[in-house]
Amino acid sequence: MAEPVSSALLSANAHILDDDVLIAGVSLSETAQQFGTPFFLYDEDDIRARAHEAAAVFNDGVAYASKAFLCGAMARLVVAEGLCLDVSTAGELDLALRAGVPGSRLILHGNNKSRDELQLAVDVGARRIVLDNDDDIAHLALSLGKGQRADVMIRVTPGVEAHTHEFVQTGQEDSKFGFSLATGAAADAARAVRKIPGVRLAGFHMHIGSQIFDLTPWSVAIAAIAPLVREFDVEELCVGGGLGVAYVAGEEAPTISEWGAYVRGAAEGAGLAHVALTAEPGRSIVAPTAVTLYEVGTMKTAAQRRYIAVNGGMSDNPRPVLYGSGYEAFLLREPRASRDTSARIVGKHCESGDVLIDEAWVPDDISVGDLLVTPVTGAYGISMASNYNRVPRPPVLFARDGHVRAVQRRETFDDLARLEV
Repeated sequence: MAEPVSSALLSANAHILDDDVLIAGVSLSETAQQFGTPFFLYDEDDIRARAHEAAAVFNDGVAYASKAFLCGAMARLVVAEGLCLDVSTAGELDLALRAGVPGSRLILHGNNKSRDELQLAVDVGARRIVLDNDDDIAHLALSLGKGQRADVMIRVTPGVEAHTHEFVQTGQEDSKFGFSLATGAAADAARAVRKIPGVRLAGFHMHIGSQIFDLTPWSVAIAAIAPLVREFDVEELCVGGGLGVAYVAGEEAPTISEWGAYVRGAAEGAGLAHVALTAEPGRSIVAPTAVTLYEVGTMKTAAQRRYIAVNGGMSDNPRPVLYGSGYEAFLLREPRASRDTSARIVGKHCESGDVLIDEAWVPDDISVGDLLVTPVTGAYGISMASNYNRVPRPPVLFARDGHVRAVQRRETFDDLARLEV
């Protein structure tokens, strides 16, 4: 048996009623009538506040990690709140430019950049290009036209293993990302960059993993990379992203301000007080600001387990399948009710692994047609969504001051057929 879902798992401007939930003054039940289900609903002012918090605690150049969730409205929002935008593919770069983000607020990442991606970043005057390997360096040198310049950072693997799922560890030696600090490859890359006309080494970058609650690994990584930063006397150190968020009852995560203060203290302690400190938060900005709302389509009991199937699943939230991620759920018509029945919440896809919540607690009177809410779904849900089984992706809605608007409409079958030849 579980207590009613905690309001701490909802966005900053959420209010739980006896028979509904308001997000920024917007009724979830009325939104379901207007837009249908499933849908993602974001608290726009909560996103703005978190982006503003990140901009305040780090130096200029702190970027939103767009892979967490990106659409045109999101790109414009974070830039308006003082952040840069971290993009890692031509598709993300293209969307940012279409949204009106100037090149000077874009940072290009990626472990396998094409010549075209590098060329476009140079042409639009990207604020930083983060070089990940020797081929990046060689291709960048060939991409610079006469009179063109590029400010770059070297991505370093500091040899630190964060305590998180192995699929989202990125700072250890055995990684597809970055130049090794231990072998001297990072220093060799920095020397190579400084020989290229028109290229300026602005700093070093690291990213140790994702969904991290313990801040200690950042101080270890900063201490490890500090001699390299001092040796090349660069102006900037980016500590990446990865700050964890609470997805289920009992989890607690540091705030963005607490994280920023901690890593700044670690940098100062490592003799880097003079270096601009930047970061790339993504999940911590958007994950807690959104909910996903589903409709229960069918229920059954098998092998003494209760199954509740909803009209979405791994196509709109693949995190449980990929990482075994946990979520909470509650019934919209009685959000304050005790959740006394254990059930496995599954999707509509033809996969036994299509599980949204392995063991959810719901009220015993849940029934077909009920609306079920999963909180903390703002990151790596819609951004990783697919059309498996030809299921259209749900819409993305922003709520603010009692009004709701679609920033990404629901896909249609015509959309799914548009690439047929």
